[in-house]
Amino acid sequence: MFTPQFFKALCDPNRMNILQWLAKKNKSCCVGEISTCCQVDLSVVSRHLSQMKAAGFLTSERRGKEVFYHVNAKTVVHVLRSLADFLDGCCLTKKLKGGEKND
Repeated sequence: MFTPQFFKALCDPNRMNILQWLAKKNKSCCVGEISTCCQVDLSVVSRHLSQMKAAGFLTSERRGKEVFYHVNAKTVVHVLRSLADFLDGCCLTKKLKGGEKND
């Protein structure tokens, strides 16, 4: 569930911009459209999209010669929510000596 590939995909500012841009669009977009959201070459955007798809952030669909990408929100939310639940269960609910909770 918590794969290094998933979190590696989160650590690049351009990938975060792409994810946010696509999420706001809430529709499938081609690489050319997506490349308008950041100041990098089309080939770099294409590589970012490939990494994000491999990590589970995106789904893609080929239409003729173009590939359209869409945010896989269900997967992203599930992984992040599972991580938050895990941390809440193991770290925030353990009591320190003296009855204080961790902050």
